[in-house]
Amino acid sequence: MNFELLHPADQIVMIMERIYGYGMTTTSGGNISIKDDNGDIWITPSGIDKGSLKSSDIVQVKEDGEIIGKHKPSVELPFHEMIYRARPDIKAIIHAHPPAIMAFSLARKIPNTKLIPNVHLICGEVELVDYALPGSTELGQKIADTFKKGVSTAVLANHGIVVGAENLFKAFMAFETLDFCAQLEIRAKLIGEPKPLRPKDIEISKAKQDIQMDEFIPKTYSSFERLSRKKMCELIHRAYDQRLFTSTQGTFSQRLSSNSFIITPYMVDRKYIQPEDIVRIENGYKEAGKRPSRSVLLHKYIYEKHPDVNAIIIAHPPNIMAFAVTENEFDSKTIPETYISLRNVKKIPFGSSFMQPKMTADVFSKETPAVIVENDCVIVVGKDLLDAFDKLEVLEFTAKAIIDAKRLGDVVLISQEEIEEIERAFKL
Repeated sequence: MNFELLHPADQIVMIMERIYGYGMTTTSGGNISIKDDNGDIWITPSGIDKGSLKSSDIVQVKEDGEIIGKHKPSVELPFHEMIYRARPDIKAIIHAHPPAIMAFSLARKIPNTKLIPNVHLICGEVELVDYALPGSTELGQKIADTFKKGVSTAVLANHGIVVGAENLFKAFMAFETLDFCAQLEIRAKLIGEPKPLRPKDIEISKAKQDIQMDEFIPKTYSSFERLSRKKMCELIHRAYDQRLFTSTQGTFSQRLSSNSFIITPYMVDRKYIQPEDIVRIENGYKEAGKRPSRSVLLHKYIYEKHPDVNAIIIAHPPNIMAFAVTENEFDSKTIPETYISLRNVKKIPFGSSFMQPKMTADVFSKETPAVIVENDCVIVVGKDLLDAFDKLEVLEFTAKAIIDAKRLGDVVLISQEEIEEIERAFKL
């Protein structure tokens, strides 16, 4: 989807649908604007249900102050205008009240953007803006002064978040990424003390580049590949809707044959990904004109090492990632289904997946179908995509149950005798 070819009003409605649909704002809360090439501002209306917003509801504010539309513009229009004046490079702004970020807003703190790679790169420096009356010139001035420093993401004390970017998609990326980061830190603090990436780890992560691969032009697409691309997209959409990863992070792949597989592309919005976006890898070559996930070599080595593995998922669900950013170990001996599905989940050092992909591929086995990479991701393998996806869900749901259980008391594991009984009953 070419997002930027959409009319500003349509872009705003699409993004507000996502924000409201994922519980990141309320019926009456939040506002979005775009400044177009003519200098006009398109902004969400005041007092209109965000859950049923239509393009015709969006208000146009001309440079001379003329208002065109059937509603009043958002009461927060002043700070949108002041940001645009302070930062001519910004063309889109999002303000909303996601609960996780609101928790930081109420505590007057900002999330740690260095718990996992890329968050700091996507969000940049994040600052806390002192409280002022919503809709007031004072609030607008405080936000504008913060943005003048080059900051594009700000947490408002007792009020929410404001993000600006060169287009609405990039603003949403930063908004969604900081919300994920806030969720992750909150969940991690329920089980331990989050440990951020070291400066040298951040530098290593920055150096991670696209994998250089020769290209080929596919001559045919088998019926199996066509169906696989379709099913992969359906599961990616489901995973995104379940918040198992964000719009630009998270990788799916599926084996097609002994020397080929398909994989998600780099930096394509997972919400709208389509079969034609998926990249085929064949004999070490990539499908012409496409950018595969930067984890493509890891997928290649796993398939080469494990003939029984036909699907791989890399994701960043906030509950299991709480174990990735703390010293806590995830133990699958908590729920029978979890032990049957996951057996022994291992944790490996940060950087392993992209600095030592062959060694990482060796970690997987029948007894270890899931791996946690410290401060990075979880990797799950399966006999097919649905099997891998189920394992990912079980991993995340169990992690959430463990974290919540720790708030009630000590977690009681299934005994060794009971584990042996499960193994006999299910022939593990």
